[in-house]
Amino acid sequence: IQIPVAGQDRRVSTAGRPQDCDLIVAIGGDGTMLAALRSGAPHGRPVLGVASGSIGALAAITVTHVDAALHRVTRGAWRPRRLPGLVVKHDHGTELFALNDISVVRAGQGQVRTSVSVDGTLFGRFAGDGCVVSTPIGSSAYSLSAGGPLLAPDVRGFVLTPLPTHGGFCPPLVVAHDAQLQLEFELGHGGARAEVDGQVWGNDIGPMTISRVDAMATTVTFDDQEPFITGLRERRIILDSPRITVDDGRRAGEP
Repeated sequence: IQIPVAGQDRRVSTAGRPQDCDLIVAIGGDGTMLAALRSGAPHGRPVLGVASGSIGALAAITVTHVDAALHRVTRGAWRPRRLPGLVVKHDHGTELFALNDISVVRAGQGQVRTSVSVDGTLFGRFAGDGCVVSTPIGSSAYSLSAGGPLLAPDVRGFVLTPLPTHGGFCPPLVVAHDAQLQLEFELGHGGARAEVDGQVWGNDIGPMTISRVDAMATTVTFDDQEPFITGLRERRIILDSPRITVDDGRRAGEP
């Protein structure tokens, strides 16, 4: 069956519900994987990621290994990997949750003024394009491209990364797993938008309190699966310096 996914209207199979599945298979890139994880998380359903024509840093296998992987799952020869998430409390209704990141980004002219506190203690105030708050898995995505640190997958924390700022100095901040991150915003006349796991949530931006929650979603992993950081290197998200690669070429006898 095909389960409903926000922003995906293409029909490829009979419609069904995630709670009626034993396993959810996500075929595509990391955006597809995140959408599947978000659908399965409220019902405790595991997700098998299949990289298909995209970076697929979150995927367990490639399309050429689908049959073998499904047989292994059927035999119980797999391990669940529990992914943490972020819970966002705000003044506009139900709580939000994110598995990769939540960002507040200016939507037009004028800067976003952001005030950041941790457990009620002021960390910094900055004006600029906004900020990104990421889980360890999400730290390899938007946060990393904005200059934030890469957190190892098992780090019990989360990270705030300011987007380009207008002067001052406010470095990325790694927050403890049991702390609460408070964000307050003053918007320029162009406003801002909030994005959750890469999808636009809305432009009604107000104060937010963000906390980490362990074991929010589950992925299928195998004992012989490559480590997450190895996958980032193979996908060239992490690159060695040119000096190192030149030295490696010389040792290998390359011209």
